[in-house]
Amino acid sequence: MEFTSHMGLALEEARAAAARGEVPVGAVVLGPDGTVLARAGNRVMADHDPSAHAEVLAIRDACKRLGSERLVGCSLYVTLEPCAMCAGLIGQARIARLYYGAHDPKSGGVMHGARVLSQPQAHHKPEIYDGICEMEAAYLLRDFFEAKRG
Repeated sequence: MEFTSHMGLALEEARAAAARGEVPVGAVVLGPDGTVLARAGNRVMADHDPSAHAEVLAIRDACKRLGSERLVGCSLYVTLEPCAMCAGLIGQARIARLYYGAHDPKSGGVMHGARVLSQPQAHHKPEIYDGICEMEAAYLLRDFFEAKRG
Protein backbone atom coordinates (compact mmCIF):
# COMPACT_ATOMS: atom_id res chain seq x y z
CA MET A 1 0.00 0.00 0.00
CA GLU A 2 1.37 3.42 -0.97
CA PHE A 3 1.70 6.07 1.77
CA THR A 4 -0.60 9.05 1.40
CA SER A 5 -0.32 11.88 3.88
CA HIS A 6 -3.56 13.26 5.26
CA MET A 7 -1.86 16.20 6.98
CA GLY A 8 -3.55 18.50 4.45
CA LEU A 9 -6.92 17.66 6.03
CA ALA A 10 -5.52 18.30 9.50
CA LEU A 11 -4.18 21.65 8.31
CA GLU A 12 -7.65 22.54 6.97
CA GLU A 13 -9.06 21.83 10.43
CA ALA A 14 -6.31 23.95 12.02
CA ARG A 15 -7.07 26.89 9.71
CA ALA A 16 -10.80 26.58 10.52
CA ALA A 17 -9.96 26.58 14.26
CA ALA A 18 -7.90 29.75 13.81
CA ALA A 19 -10.79 31.40 11.96
CA ARG A 20 -12.95 30.68 15.03
CA GLY A 21 -10.32 32.24 17.32
CA GLU A 22 -9.07 28.89 18.60
CA VAL A 23 -5.43 27.83 18.72
CA PRO A 24 -4.88 26.43 15.21
CA VAL A 25 -4.49 22.70 15.74
CA GLY A 26 -6.24 20.12 13.60
CA ALA A 27 -6.46 16.34 13.71
CA VAL A 28 -7.66 13.52 11.46
CA VAL A 29 -8.20 9.85 12.33
CA LEU A 30 -7.91 7.27 9.56
CA GLY A 31 -9.27 3.76 9.76
CA PRO A 32 -7.06 0.74 9.11
CA ASP A 33 -8.11 0.86 5.44
CA GLY A 34 -7.12 4.52 5.11
CA THR A 35 -10.62 6.01 5.13
CA VAL A 36 -11.20 9.19 7.10
CA LEU A 37 -13.15 8.32 10.25
CA ALA A 38 -13.09 11.72 11.94
CA ARG A 39 -11.56 15.17 11.75
CA ALA A 40 -11.61 18.09 14.17
CA GLY A 41 -9.99 21.34 15.15
CA ASN A 42 -9.51 22.75 18.62
CA ARG A 43 -12.78 23.83 20.32
CA VAL A 44 -11.49 24.67 23.81
CA MET A 45 -12.96 28.17 23.87
CA ALA A 46 -16.15 27.40 21.96
CA ASP A 47 -16.98 24.42 24.18
CA HIS A 48 -15.64 25.98 27.40
CA ASP A 49 -13.76 22.71 27.80
CA PRO A 50 -10.00 22.52 28.42
CA SER A 51 -10.01 18.96 27.07
CA ALA A 52 -11.52 19.93 23.69
CA HIS A 53 -8.22 19.53 21.87
CA ALA A 54 -8.37 18.51 18.22
CA GLU A 55 -6.95 15.06 18.97
CA VAL A 56 -9.45 14.36 21.74
CA LEU A 57 -12.41 15.40 19.59
CA ALA A 58 -11.28 13.41 16.57
CA ILE A 59 -10.55 10.29 18.64
CA ARG A 60 -13.94 10.52 20.39
CA ASP A 61 -15.74 10.82 17.04
CA ALA A 62 -13.77 7.94 15.50
CA CYS A 63 -14.54 5.69 18.48
CA LYS A 64 -18.25 6.50 18.19
CA ARG A 65 -18.20 5.83 14.46
CA LEU A 66 -16.53 2.44 14.96
CA GLY A 67 -18.54 1.60 18.08
CA SER A 68 -15.37 0.82 20.01
CA GLU A 69 -13.20 2.39 22.70
CA ARG A 70 -10.10 1.21 20.79
CA LEU A 71 -8.81 2.41 17.43
CA VAL A 72 -6.58 -0.57 16.68
CA GLY A 73 -4.88 -0.23 13.31
CA CYS A 74 -5.90 3.43 12.96
CA SER A 75 -3.67 6.43 12.27
CA LEU A 76 -3.82 9.93 13.72
CA TYR A 77 -2.58 13.02 11.92
CA VAL A 78 -2.23 16.16 14.02
CA THR A 79 -0.64 19.49 13.13
CA LEU A 80 1.15 19.96 16.47
CA GLU A 81 2.99 17.54 18.73
CA PRO A 82 0.33 16.24 21.16
CA CYS A 83 0.43 17.44 24.76
CA ALA A 84 0.75 14.95 27.63
CA MET A 85 -3.05 14.66 27.97
CA CYS A 86 -3.52 13.88 24.29
CA ALA A 87 -0.52 11.53 24.21
CA GLY A 88 -2.08 9.54 27.05
CA LEU A 89 -5.34 9.32 25.13
CA ILE A 90 -3.52 8.19 21.98
CA GLY A 91 -2.03 5.32 23.98
CA GLN A 92 -5.34 4.43 25.62
CA ALA A 93 -7.09 4.41 22.25
CA ARG A 94 -4.39 2.10 20.87
CA ILE A 95 -3.70 4.33 17.86
CA ALA A 96 -1.26 2.42 15.64
CA ARG A 97 0.48 5.37 13.99
CA LEU A 98 0.88 9.01 15.03
CA TYR A 99 1.91 11.58 12.43
CA TYR A 100 2.44 15.13 13.60
CA GLY A 101 3.66 18.38 12.12
CA ALA A 102 5.27 21.01 14.33
CA HIS A 103 7.28 20.15 17.42
CA ASP A 104 6.16 21.69 20.71
CA PRO A 105 9.16 22.05 23.05
CA LYS A 106 7.07 24.01 25.56
CA SER A 107 3.96 21.83 25.91
CA GLY A 108 4.57 18.68 23.86
CA GLY A 109 4.17 15.33 25.54
CA VAL A 110 5.52 12.95 22.88
CA MET A 111 9.09 13.96 21.97
CA HIS A 112 9.36 16.72 24.58
CA GLY A 113 8.29 17.15 28.19
CA ALA A 114 6.66 14.10 29.72
CA ARG A 115 7.31 11.85 26.68
CA VAL A 116 4.23 9.89 27.72
CA LEU A 117 4.40 7.24 25.01
CA SER A 118 8.07 6.46 25.73
CA GLN A 119 7.60 5.73 29.43
CA PRO A 120 7.97 2.15 30.69
CA GLN A 121 4.43 2.44 32.10
CA ALA A 122 2.94 3.09 28.64
CA HIS A 123 0.65 0.20 27.75
CA HIS A 124 0.81 1.00 24.05
CA LYS A 125 3.48 2.67 21.95
CA PRO A 126 2.37 3.74 18.48
CA GLU A 127 4.73 4.27 15.58
CA ILE A 128 5.58 7.99 15.60
CA TYR A 129 6.41 10.10 12.56
CA ASP A 130 7.17 13.77 13.16
CA GLY A 131 7.83 16.77 10.97
CA ILE A 132 5.02 16.10 8.45
CA CYS A 133 4.25 19.54 6.89
CA GLU A 134 6.12 20.95 9.87
CA MET A 135 6.79 24.42 8.44
CA GLU A 136 3.19 25.05 7.38
CA ALA A 137 1.87 23.93 10.77
CA ALA A 138 4.46 26.05 12.60
CA TYR A 139 3.65 29.14 10.48
CA LEU A 140 -0.06 28.78 11.26
CA LEU A 141 0.70 28.80 14.97
CA ARG A 142 3.25 31.61 14.76
CA ASP A 143 0.94 33.83 12.71
CA PHE A 144 -1.98 33.14 15.07
CA PHE A 145 -0.03 34.12 18.19
CA GLU A 146 1.61 37.13 16.53
CA ALA A 147 -1.86 38.42 15.61
CA LYS A 148 -3.04 37.90 19.20
CA ARG A 149 -0.07 39.89 20.55
CA GLY A 150 -0.24 42.52 17.75
